[in-house]
Parts: sequence; structure tokens; C-alpha cells
Amino acid sequence: MSDKLVNGTCSSNGNGNGNGDASNKKCNGTRKEVRVWCDGCYDMVHFGHANSLRQAKALGDKVIVGIHTDEEITKHKGPPVFTEEERVKMVKGIKWVDEVVLGAPYVTTLEVLDQNDCDFCVHGDDITMTAEGVDTYHLVKSANRYKEVKRTAGVSTTDLVGRMLLLTRNHFRQGSAEYDIEKEAKLLKIQQLQSRLGSSNMGQDSAAKSPWTGCSQFLPTTQKIIQFSDGKSPNPGDKIVYVAGAFDLFHVGHLDFLEKAKKLGDYLIVGLHTDPVVNSYKGSNYPIMNLHERVLSVLACKFVNEVVIGAPYCVTEDLLDHFKIDVVCHGRTPIALEDGKVDPYAVPKTRAIFELIDSGNDMTTERIVERIIVHRLEYERRNQAKEKKEIEAFEALQRQKQTQKAG
Repeated sequence: MSDKLVNGTCSSNGNGNGNGDASNKKCNGTRKEVRVWCDGCYDMVHFGHANSLRQAKALGDKVIVGIHTDEEITKHKGPPVFTEEERVKMVKGIKWVDEVVLGAPYVTTLEVLDQNDCDFCVHGDDITMTAEGVDTYHLVKSANRYKEVKRTAGVSTTDLVGRMLLLTRNHFRQGSAEYDIEKEAKLLKIQQLQSRLGSSNMGQDSAAKSPWTGCSQFLPTTQKIIQFSDGKSPNPGDKIVYVAGAFDLFHVGHLDFLEKAKKLGDYLIVGLHTDPVVNSYKGSNYPIMNLHERVLSVLACKFVNEVVIGAPYCVTEDLLDHFKIDVVCHGRTPIALEDGKVDPYAVPKTRAIFELIDSGNDMTTERIVERIIVHRLEYERRNQAKEKKEIEAFEALQRQKQTQKAG
């Protein structure tokens, strides 16, 4: 375990809620650095993952995240949506993460904790199991090197995949382009297969009985926004950069773009458009994540300092003056005119503070949806199997609790 020392007075590891590990106290003006291990697939990283890592960081000084390889995930759960390179990049972009390790074993061992100089492992209060139905944290639990944090209700990768699959109807389109004949044929074939195999709504329907996979409504609060925000204002003389958009299903393309934007200044503000505004220029069933969810996803990014919730589509004089913005950026994606006439960046262009950024990454929300559509049946089978194992584990846990009460 870690023997690094950090300066400080004699106190327990402060996390603000009394759950610090008192065994890590030292009274000689220094204390041992507490290194926390988290691991998982981190496929389609969302604010639920980020919230778990935020809570883990509150239990220690450093958070080290182990990520499973594509091969390991395919063996135990089915194919991941994102590659291991994409998943590593996304986790590195979360503000509470200090180190990332690729190739973490699916079953967390004491050896992996020791190899990475970690004191204990942290995971949410849901159950993760191997293909054989074994609790992946049973070894660290037995050794008393495991701590649990609260899972974020109302969001899961399964739920997000389900939302995307709702776009596989004839009204799904990108801009003004509709399905071509090849896509129509592919969609028809999928629908025919579904009618024979049976289909679930991937956590969206009342048949989703697992307490962890099943979808519940996400309830945003000001407290949650405060927890995700760093609460820091720009320093005098800071160069302030502003970008705006949907930032739907926050992905590696967004991450690379924001990293480039941050390099143009010292303080990065992201304006998020409302759901109706996003729908007006993206069409179909977009945005897949609502405004509150998108706010938390963007705030979790380490390059972002502030978020404007419900930013105007057209960048106005008032907005630029209020936030004292020095640079306004946009990516290489097409810019839709407001009402088909007005350039939303006309004002910053007039002030000569507008810049186009090439992130070097061609990932888009639409491409993610396309990946899901192509592999729809694989993901449905994967999540049906996952839910079945979770239900069995949950019922076994409930029986065990009943037995303990009776005894």
C-alpha cells in the first residue's frame, strides 16, 4: 500500500461526510497519501461514472482507474460500444481522475491493488458479475479493502443505448438527409429479426426488473451541480474562451475539441443549448440526453471551468460582455443558421474574436448512434443476459438478508 506522505495536520482523510479512513491518520504533521482504486468497462462514459469517481476522490487523495480491455469485456458482457483507446481517453478527461491503467482484470484482485500502490477499491452499490455469475469484487471485499459509494439513479449505459435505439425508426435522420435504400433494407431486416426473437426496450420499459439496469428518472438538483462544479471564477487577466453547442452523449470528439479550445486561453466556458433548440437544428429524437444530464456531463470534463445552462443559440453582445469573453470557438461541424437566415456567430466575427478549431477527431453523436444501430441485436442480447444475472443476484441477496434477520 501507499507510503507517500502529504503535508497536513493530524486529521482523518477528509471527505466531508465522516466516511474517511481513520486508520490513515498521522499526528506528526504529515499523513500517508491515500490512493483509491476504481475499475470497470467505462463504456459510453456518462455523468453516472463521473459521479462515482467524484465520490471515490472524496475518500482519498488520488484516484487510479483500471479499465478492462475490449477482449475482457466481450468475454463477460458482450462487445463494448467504444474501443479501449476511446474509453481510456474519456476517463482521463474526467476531472477527478489522477491515473488510468488499461488492462485491469475483470475480477479485482489484491495483487492489482498492491501493484498500483492502492489502499482500497471503490465501486457503486450495484453488483458486477463475471460471465459465470461471480461477484467481481468478492476478493477485495473478503480482505476488507472495498468501499461502496452511491450509484447515480436514473442513468446507465444500458439506458442510454435504449434511448439511441428509439432512433431506429423512419423518422431518424441527420440534418435533411433521410435513410437511403441500403439503410432502409438493413432496418427492415433488424425489425424482422426482432419480431422473431423478441425485443426489449433496453431498460426503458416496465419489464426491466433489475434494480441496477432498469431505468428510473434522473432528478437533477442544485446540490448535484454544485458538487460537479469547481466554483472558481476567472482570475484577473485570464483569457476567457467560449464555445457553445449540444454536447449530446459527451464523447471523445467533444473531449478533443474542448482540450484544443482550452489551449486558446485560461478559462473555458461552455454554453449548452436547450433541448428544443438542439432539436431544431439536429432533428429526429435529438438530444438523446436532456439539458440537466448534459450539464453534468460537460462539468465533469477537466478542461471546462463553467457552463452556461440554456445558452442562446446566437452569441450576443450581452453574453460576450457579461462573461468578458476574449475568444469564441466552433468546431468543423456545419453551423446551422438561426431561422435559416442568421449566422449565430455574426457578433463575435464582427469583433474579430471568432476562431474555427479542428479537433482532429471525426467522432460525432450520430456516429455513436450508427454503431448502436448496426449492432442492435448484439447489445439487446448482452443487456438481457446482464439483467437476468443481476435479478438472480439481487434476489439471492434479499434471501440472505431475510435469513440473517430470522436468525
